[in-house]
Amino acid sequence: MSFQPKVFLHKQRAALHSRFVSGWKSQALFEFITFGIKQAWACLFGGLMLALLLGTFLFYPAEAALSRYDFITLAAIAIQALMLTLKLESWEEARVIFVFHIVGTVMEIFKVHMGSWLYPEASILNIAGVPLFSGFMYACVGSYLARVWRIFDFKFDRFPNLKWQGLLAVLIYMNFFTHHFGPDIRIALFIGTAILYGPAMVWFRADEDHRPMPLLIGLVLVALFIWFAENLGTFAKAWTYPNQNAGWQMVSFAKLGSWYLLMIISFVLVAAVQGAHGKGIDLSVTKVKTDFEKGE
Repeated sequence: MSFQPKVFLHKQRAALHSRFVSGWKSQALFEFITFGIKQAWACLFGGLMLALLLGTFLFYPAEAALSRYDFITLAAIAIQALMLTLKLESWEEARVIFVFHIVGTVMEIFKVHMGSWLYPEASILNIAGVPLFSGFMYACVGSYLARVWRIFDFKFDRFPNLKWQGLLAVLIYMNFFTHHFGPDIRIALFIGTAILYGPAMVWFRADEDHRPMPLLIGLVLVALFIWFAENLGTFAKAWTYPNQNAGWQMVSFAKLGSWYLLMIISFVLVAAVQGAHGKGIDLSVTKVKTDFEKGE
């Protein structure tokens, strides 16, 4: 009989649960720990990319024939290929990530041209002065959302219509460009996300049972952790903002709003793929059965 990782992990979880859980307090702690482990697993691509940025900043030789930025690009391609080979990501998820990769790269070219931020190091693998690894930073967000959706077995109450979500995503993306030449409608976009996602609840499974969370709070928390990651990225000089030229300082907290809006685009792309297959969209959580006993 072939080794089945999911069955093995479920058996290990059952053994730990029977050994350490004896009441609601220990159950809460057990579930909190499993929540953290699953979140770390969902962040695999993003975590590896951050480690790559920081590692090359600290240790990559300045005299190397291959520039640091080009090394990061090639390493990012290798990481993505490895995740697909090991089936840590599905091809459906990879397609969503690729779309967000393209969306992010196009915006990067425009924003760098407008002077919003810059890439201070040289590279050969670039488009219009934007190193190709930049698109992988957006792909990290798409990868996380696709993986966390699957790993936590998301279910929803009052999930908003995908057509309205799609319209919102288009308006958000357009505003990243048009606000340089006309009015900035991001306040209206924030209000739009609150109206659309405010009534929705996401049910996630950290252990055996699904737990509820307001979807809007979940989205804000994801954006907050992306902002933390951006601070590490700029510290590693993967890119810099104009106010960081004289020396590193924390990224403006206002960027949290930008990441929140950009993350909405990725969320809608993932939701569209999930909805196309009837997974996780408008499913009742009252009759959800866990699959731990089946090892699925």
